[in-house]
Amino acid sequence: MITRQRLAAGICALLATLTAGVAFPAGAVADETDSAASPKVELVLDVSGSMSAKDMDGGSRMAAAKQAFNEVLDATPEEVQLGIRTLGANYHGNDRKTGCKDTAQLYPVGSLNRTEAKAAVATLQPTGWTPIGPALLKAADDLNGGDGTRRIVLISDGEDTCQPLDPCEVAREIAAKGIGLTIDTLGLVPDAKTRDQLSCIADATGGTYTSVQHKEELSDRVGQLVDRAADPVVTPVATEGTAQCSSAPTLKSGLYTDREEFGKQRFYRVDVNPGQELRASVSVGADREVNPDYGVLLRAITVHGREIVRGEGTGNGRTDVISTGLRYPKAESDDDNAPAETVCLQVTNSFSAATGVKTTPGLPLELTVDVVDGPSKASDVASFGLGRGWWLLGALVLTGFVAGLLWGWLSRWRLAVWRTN
Repeated sequence: MITRQRLAAGICALLATLTAGVAFPAGAVADETDSAASPKVELVLDVSGSMSAKDMDGGSRMAAAKQAFNEVLDATPEEVQLGIRTLGANYHGNDRKTGCKDTAQLYPVGSLNRTEAKAAVATLQPTGWTPIGPALLKAADDLNGGDGTRRIVLISDGEDTCQPLDPCEVAREIAAKGIGLTIDTLGLVPDAKTRDQLSCIADATGGTYTSVQHKEELSDRVGQLVDRAADPVVTPVATEGTAQCSSAPTLKSGLYTDREEFGKQRFYRVDVNPGQELRASVSVGADREVNPDYGVLLRAITVHGREIVRGEGTGNGRTDVISTGLRYPKAESDDDNAPAETVCLQVTNSFSAATGVKTTPGLPLELTVDVVDGPSKASDVASFGLGRGWWLLGALVLTGFVAGLLWGWLSRWRLAVWRTN
């Protein structure tokens, strides 16, 4: 017995050692990280003179921002590379040209030293102008490089004071570069003009706008946005469709971004082997003011122009994004060497810009392509989508029927016994 117990213990120890070896290879280092794929976040803070106003729970807007930054710095995930940029923090004068250049990196994007970052934040004092556009351009450069997610969190209490460099246009230019950078905005004043501008900046890059009027709300929201950067996401790949299928780029399964002019079309090519199914969807966003009543059309056509299948979506101005999709199963072939079929995906929109609105760059477009193994048999896509699930459904029905009969017989037997006694 003792020998068997020792043998069992030895086998368990060996299995544990092998498992540990698989989970933690000998060459791996516990704290080794891939800096190229680390998520990057830059907090961009408005330090203009208006931030001295005392309307945030009895304290100044600047004090609320500092408190929020300190709390967020304490809670920032270790894998996030964080930086801080300011706008309007250094120039005290009245020269507009100089004031509109006043943006500086307070803390560089990288591994976070909480003590140094807090010390840098403590030195800030409300000072000058509000050059939001220039600050966003610089922040985009700060986050350049690497494959991880990139996010700018802009906190401001007013409009940009450095027109004609429109921060909305700046955000659209950043999005048009296809670098997968998201800008989230937080407004500290419930002013209509400020809200419209900050919302426009966020919408252009797929970010969010939040109006904040209390210190706790500010801390919570900034913390949420920093944490969100650490969540694993699929980074879209920038591509460029063409006006004709013959010269279109060939795409594999993945998520892609592009820009499409108003009322124009873009083509992309996808190779589908026999027995595979093409699933595609597209979303086109109105990142500026457009006329109501619009639509988007996604068509799968052959290289000769014959339509295979289509998906359509329409809108009436109540939503900023319109989407549609399609599926195309390619039948199996008896020839093992049968070539793949080239399918052309055509994306067309019927958006039109409102009066006085710029039409360049084009509207943001997000295309999802997925080529998967198709159904093995026709019956798998029939039977109301249940496929072989009908067997399980039938077994459950039969089991329920038998169980009902047994329960009825048992109930009658117990009743008969009760009456007899």
